[in-house]
Parts: sequence; C-alpha cells; structure tokens
Amino acid sequence: MASGQLSRAEALACSGFRHACHVMLYSDTKTQLFGRFPIRHIILMQMRFDGLLGFPGGLVNPSEETLEEGLSRELLEELGVALPISVEDHVDSCYAPASPSSSSSSSSRLITHFYVKKMEEEQIKEVERAAASSATDHGQEVLGMVRVPLYTMKGGGGLAPFLSHCFIGNARSQLVDSLLRFNLVAPEELHKALTHSLTKHTHTAEDLKAALALTEARRKRR
Repeated sequence: MASGQLSRAEALACSGFRHACHVMLYSDTKTQLFGRFPIRHIILMQMRFDGLLGFPGGLVNPSEETLEEGLSRELLEELGVALPISVEDHVDSCYAPASPSSSSSSSSRLITHFYVKKMEEEQIKEVERAAASSATDHGQEVLGMVRVPLYTMKGGGGLAPFLSHCFIGNARSQLVDSLLRFNLVAPEELHKALTHSLTKHTHTAEDLKAALALTEARRKRR
C-alpha cells in the first residue's frame, strides 16, 4: 500500500483522528463541445468558500454515523440531493497532507476518505440543478459546481489549464488518480496535460508578480 494510505478498516481503527469524506460524481456523455470536442465524461467538482477547487463532502463522525451516512448527509447540504453512497463506492483512505495555512499537528490528525460514484447523465444534471437552487450551502460553503473539462483544444485549452488551478488538500491527486483508475483519460493524454499545466503555472506566477507590482506602485502613491 502506498505511503500514507490506509484500508478503510485501518482508518476507522485510528484513535484521535478526525475523518472527512468526499466523492467524485461522474457520468458518461455523448455530447460534444461546439460539435467538435467530445466531452466524454461529466465529472463534478465545486468551487469552495475559500476559493479552492474540491470534491463535495466534509467532516463526518464515525462514532455517530457510518462514513457513507455522513457523506450522504454532507451531499444533501451541499448539493440539495440525497445521494446514497455505499461501501462499494469507496476508493481509498489516507492521512491528509499537511496544510501550509494550518498547524502541522492539526492537519496531520485528519484522515480523508475518497469515493467515486458513477451516475446516469440525467442524474448528474439534476444534481447540478439542485445544487444551484435548493442546496443549503449554495453561495456559502459552496460557491458553485464546476465540470472538469477532459478534452484538449487547439492551443492547449481544456484539461491542462483546469489542472493548473488551486485545489484543496489532495483533491488534485484524487482527480488524477481517478482519471487513470477508471480509464476516463488515456495516460499519455493526461501526462501531456499535466506537462502543459506546469507551463501554465509559470505564466500564472509571472502574471501575479506583475499584478503585485502594480498594486505596490498604486499603494505607494497614496
């Protein structure tokens, strides 16, 4: 088993840890973008309250509910739909990576559980509609649902720039692993997208430095 990874049973046997469950909801689709780029699969993520991309879910308390019950409760709050999650949907459990913005003792005492649930396309669309209209957390903890663009357009648009965004915790690695595990993107295509994403990061850093210099100049003139 990879470093930091636990079986579901091992994770639940750990004492003194908090637990968080998240799920990747996806479906197949035959639709095309602009009638030219096959979308292939609809994968849902969300823009969080902190401006980071992540998967739906949250903290659960295994002493009061099963992991799957807790995750279903979180999904009802964030998506406005009661989705049954089963043990069969479980993919992995692992110690949460340390967060630069929190103390190492706090972030190291969290175990994350990741699930993947395949749905029908109309079910996915219903989730999107409910998330924007009836979900309790819409506009608060969740700023909106987003689809992961799995295609690559001329000029590199699509998956590569999406992967260059900021993700919470290990959400980016969970996404990449799931794309490979469930054969949603070919390894060669994903490798190319990640390579291009690194270039995007360099350009983004340069843009941020230019924006910082502009604001610094304005600040000094005050």
